Amino acid sequence: MYSVLRKLLFSTDAETAHHTTLSMLKTAPNMGKWLRPKAQQPAPNLATQLYHMDLKHPIGLAAGLDKDGIALTGLEACGFSMLEVGTVTLRPQPGNPKPRLFRIVEEEALVNRMGFNNAGAHALKKRLQESHLTIPVGANIGKNKITPNAQAVDDYVACTEILAGVADYLVINVSSPNTPGLRDLQNEQEACRIVEQVIAERNRQTSHRSYQPPVFVKLSPDLPDESLVPLASKLLEAGCEGWIATNTTLERYQIKHIHARESGGLSGKPLKTRSNQVIAALYKVTEGKVPIIGCGGIYSADDVYEKIKLGASVVQIYSAFIYRGPALLDVLTQELAERLDREGVQRIADLVGQAESYK
Repeated sequence: MYSVLRKLLFSTDAETAHHTTLSMLKTAPNMGKWLRPKAQQPAPNLATQLYHMDLKHPIGLAAGLDKDGIALTGLEACGFSMLEVGTVTLRPQPGNPKPRLFRIVEEEALVNRMGFNNAGAHALKKRLQESHLTIPVGANIGKNKITPNAQAVDDYVACTEILAGVADYLVINVSSPNTPGLRDLQNEQEACRIVEQVIAERNRQTSHRSYQPPVFVKLSPDLPDESLVPLASKLLEAGCEGWIATNTTLERYQIKHIHARESGGLSGKPLKTRSNQVIAALYKVTEGKVPIIGCGGIYSADDVYEKIKLGASVVQIYSAFIYRGPALLDVLTQELAERLDREGVQRIADLVGQAESYK
């Protein structure tokens, strides 16, 4: 069924298809189930935990698809174990001029320069308060384009004040390539200051709760290891409670497609190798002290298996969902469970960080 729907969606430009998909999932939340002909409960050996969050399996949705949380029920029906909304900013903003989202079908990749288009943190808070999901939802936060980097920390703290009480986890996004100057905040001094103040605000907002939403940092795949490793160490000292590895990349990996010339971040299959390298480096430098959410180039159960073995506790998909639809979740979970059975692995969590090395 998704093959027919995909033909219709792919006959329009990528952003129109994006909004159409969200609208359908919003107005017909059960559509995700209809598009999963083999929908079934994940095998028990896939159940895992991320801080206080109990997950039926280790595959969630990455930020960017549903920035404003308008289709949460529909996305849950697609079979994800967790959802991440955003990137959201303190104030609403339109994002970059269109066109700003492009398909590279031959590579099952996307290029986007959306620019944090969203309705603002207050609007997202209202939607999260009104949602009735059985799976965790994280909020990915960024700064407004008009906010100077010198005041960026204020935007992150304000978003935390608004969302800490309604999100299951928070993600500091200082790695998107589509907001001018944002990646400059990945320097040790600025990134650590943001982490410290976000955690302090999180603590103030949730001191009355039995648990507090953990704070993750989403990192760029374009950071060289000689910068990534010391940055990760400093962020860990500052209180960072986990990583998302990785965001989109400015690299094009010799892709010849005309859309590879578009400015913006590349996601999808070409990102897999670098994402894996970053996961392995983060796991090694932090000795597995905080969890890693692996993101980038996941299209098969073997891709999930590899990222987890390199050090990811859970993973996220985005581009693969666009290209292959909700049925992909059932394929991934079924094949992953079967591989664990073949190899005698009792729990998916037992695999985390078990790879000997990765180049």
